[in-house]
Amino acid sequence: MTLHTSPAWRALVAHTAPPLPHLRELFATDAQRFARFSVGFDGWLLDYSKQRVNSETMSLLAGLWQAADVHGWISRMNNGVAINHTEGRAVGHTWLRAPLPRPEVSAVLAQMRRFCDAVHKGEWLGATGERITDVVNIGIGGSDLGPRMVTQALNAHAIPGLAVHHVANLDAADLALRLKRLRPESTLFIICSKTFTTQETMQNAASARAWLMAALGEAAIARHFVAVSTNLDAVARFGIDPANAFAFWDWVGGRYSLWSAVGLSVALAVGYANFEKLLAGAAAMDAHFFSAPVGQNLPALLGLLQVWNTSFLGAPTQAILPYSQSLELLPRHLQQLEMESNGKRVDRDGVELQAPACPVIWGEPGTNGQHAFYQLIHQGGRLIPCDFIAVKKPDHALAGHHAKLLSNCFAQSEALMRGKTLAEVQAELGPGADAVLAANKVFPGNQPSTTLLMPEITPYTVGQLVALYEHKTFVAACLWDINAFDQWGVEYGKQLAARLLPVIEGSAEAAGLDSSTAGLIAASRV
Repeated sequence: MTLHTSPAWRALVAHTAPPLPHLRELFATDAQRFARFSVGFDGWLLDYSKQRVNSETMSLLAGLWQAADVHGWISRMNNGVAINHTEGRAVGHTWLRAPLPRPEVSAVLAQMRRFCDAVHKGEWLGATGERITDVVNIGIGGSDLGPRMVTQALNAHAIPGLAVHHVANLDAADLALRLKRLRPESTLFIICSKTFTTQETMQNAASARAWLMAALGEAAIARHFVAVSTNLDAVARFGIDPANAFAFWDWVGGRYSLWSAVGLSVALAVGYANFEKLLAGAAAMDAHFFSAPVGQNLPALLGLLQVWNTSFLGAPTQAILPYSQSLELLPRHLQQLEMESNGKRVDRDGVELQAPACPVIWGEPGTNGQHAFYQLIHQGGRLIPCDFIAVKKPDHALAGHHAKLLSNCFAQSEALMRGKTLAEVQAELGPGADAVLAANKVFPGNQPSTTLLMPEITPYTVGQLVALYEHKTFVAACLWDINAFDQWGVEYGKQLAARLLPVIEGSAEAAGLDSSTAGLIAASRV
C-alpha cells in the first residue's frame, strides 16, 4: 500500500464530497474562525482562516502527517541518513546554520568573515591598488537565485560604497550589460560553481576573465576573482589562488545552498554580522519546525494546506504575493525551491503518482500584480490558492506608503474570500441596472488564501522566511512521498545541450536528430 492509497489519504478524498460551504458562509457562522485558524510564532502571524478548511479538514490533514511519518523523515534528515536516495546523499542544509556548526562549516564561515572584513576595510585591493566598489556573483540556479533574492530583500542593510550584482544567464546580454557599467580596477568576481564545470557559469566566468585581462593583464586575476567550489584543481587552472576558494559539500543541494559559502555575495552586500543574523533566523525557524506540534507549526501548516489545495481540491497553481518590493524576487526563488524539489512524477519507490504533486508556483509583488493578473484570480474561474506576505513595519519609511500597501493586501484577500453576489451588484447599481453589466461585476469569491504577516524585514526575519518555505517544501514532499532533493529533469536537459553544442558550432554532423531539432539548428545558422 502506498501513501496515496492509505486510509489517511482516502479519508481526505471522502472529505471533499460534498464540498465545504462558501468561505463567506464559514465566516458568517463562526465569529471565532480567525482565532481558530491562525497561529503566531516569534512576532509572526500565519492566518489560514481564508482557506477552504474546517476543524475536521485540519484533523484529517494531521492524520496524513502521521501516516507520512514526517517526524521520522525529519529525524532521518537531521541524523545524516541519505534521504536523497537516488543520489545517495544526506541532506544537511540545516547544519549550515546550526548554533554549533560542524567543524568544516565553522572553518568556511571563519574564512568568509575574514574575507568580508578585508574587502569592507579596504585591505583586499584590486591589482592597481584600488578599493573594491563592485562585486559580481557569477552562478546559476541555487548559486544565483537565493543570494540574489536575499541581497535585494536586505537592500536597506547594504554596506555603503559597495554594489553587489548577480549574473546567471548564458545569454551574453546578462553579463555584457553589467560589464559596461563597471571598472575592472575596482570589480571583484565570485565564481560560484561546486564542480567548476557548470556550462553557463564557466562561460560567463571566461568572458569576465577575458574582460579583466584585456584591461589589467593575466596577473590581475588573483586579485579580482575568488571561487566557491570544491574543485581546487580547476580553480587553480582558471588563475584563482586555491586559498581564495570557499568550499561547500555534496550534502548541500544547490537550491538550499544560500546558507553556505554560496551566500558570500550576501555577506559582502550586507556585512558578515548581518549574514550571521540571517543564519540565526533560519536556525530559529528550524528549531520551531523540529519541535512545535503540527497544529502550531508554521511550515507544517503551509505544507499541509498546499497538499490539500493541490491534491484534493485540484488547484494546479499557487500564487506567491509579497506586499513588499524588497521581496520582489521571492516568487522566483520559490519557483526553483518548490518546483525543482517537488516537480516529480513518481514516489520514493518509483511508483507513478496518481496526480501531479507540485503546483506551478508564480507571483509578483503587490500592488503591481493587482494591475496585471489579479483580474484572473478574481473572475477567471480557476482555483488559485494565494500566499499573501505582508510586513508590519516597513524597511524603507516614506510617509503615506505603508498603510496604503497594507490596506491593499488585506482588501485583496478579503475580496477573494467574500466575492460579490449578483444581488449585491444589483443593489449597488440601483433600480433598472443593466443585466449584462451586473453579470460582469459578479465575483464568485471562495478563493482560498493564506496571509503571512512578518514583523519587519531584517536579516533575521528573512532567514526565518526562507527557512519557513524550505521546510514547507519538505513537508509537502513527505506528504506526497517523493524525494525533494534530486533533479533529474535538470540533468537530462544538460545532457542534450552538450550533445547539440558541437552540431550548432559546426564541428559535428546532425546525425540521429529528430526533424524539428535538425530543422531548428539549420534555420539558426546565419
